Amino acid sequence: MKLNTLSSLMLVAGIALLSCSSGTTSSTTQVEDTLQDTLGYPEEHVNWKLGAQAYTFRLFTFAEALDKIDSADLRFVEAFPGQIVGAGNEEKFTYTLSEEGRDLVRKLLADHNITLHAFGVVNGKDAEEWEQIFAFAQDMGVKVINCEPKEEHLDIVSTLCEKYDIRAAIHNHPEPSTYWKPEVVLAALEGRSPKMGAAVDVGHWMRSGLDPVECLKKLDGKIIHSHFKDLNEFGDKKAHDVHWGTGKLPINEVIEELKRQNFDGMLSAEYEYNWENNQIDVAQSVRNFRELLAASAN
Repeated sequence: MKLNTLSSLMLVAGIALLSCSSGTTSSTTQVEDTLQDTLGYPEEHVNWKLGAQAYTFRLFTFAEALDKIDSADLRFVEAFPGQIVGAGNEEKFTYTLSEEGRDLVRKLLADHNITLHAFGVVNGKDAEEWEQIFAFAQDMGVKVINCEPKEEHLDIVSTLCEKYDIRAAIHNHPEPSTYWKPEVVLAALEGRSPKMGAAVDVGHWMRSGLDPVECLKKLDGKIIHSHFKDLNEFGDKKAHDVHWGTGKLPINEVIEELKRQNFDGMLSAEYEYNWENNQIDVAQSVRNFRELLAASAN
């Protein structure tokens, strides 16, 4: 395991010892709260918005996803199109959402103290639909739309970024998708709105056999958003998510490169494994990440 968890393990052991000596059992929640008190929120010191892509909890409603994101001690969410809103509303989270549905989403977010920062990955079939997507995002307070536009739609997206004052980030899926390598993303951004950039998925780069640190360097100054993950294998399309810091991602180098670039966007935890019960995986990944980030500041 790459992560140095000695201090955390000692803390947990100490808590367990105290619990035994007093004849009580320390709950998992109490241990997690103590660990969080120790770690704090180091991402705030580098202006990173650590949150989750709601697709991680695609088997659940958006309302249920917020419960899970909240319990993982995250304060930002990236919504994805098509998820059922929940909490008594059977509508899908997309630009066709009714005013009642939108008000419910706002209430759910406020109740959990979670900010809807991003929306994606989404695409429009034509200029009209792209406009509806941007208008919806603006109405919901979204700052970044993550997308994979057709080449003929890039100028449409560029114009709408300026019109609605919303950033659009081009997302990479693995090879052979259109934007699987940084060079293609850079070409798509050339000559277009400065509000356009990249939504980098470090896991998909790994699946494509690309060095995520080198890819980040190629997109220096263009990175708006990230889908963050760690995988059990490198260069394998079937590789699956593991707790951050325990897989093949050179996570310390990724952290340092993002810091070097003064990245100030959102890191979306996107854990696409153990679908029915992956909240605990996200929570552990977040703790691992915060410990690594705190250590890197020393």
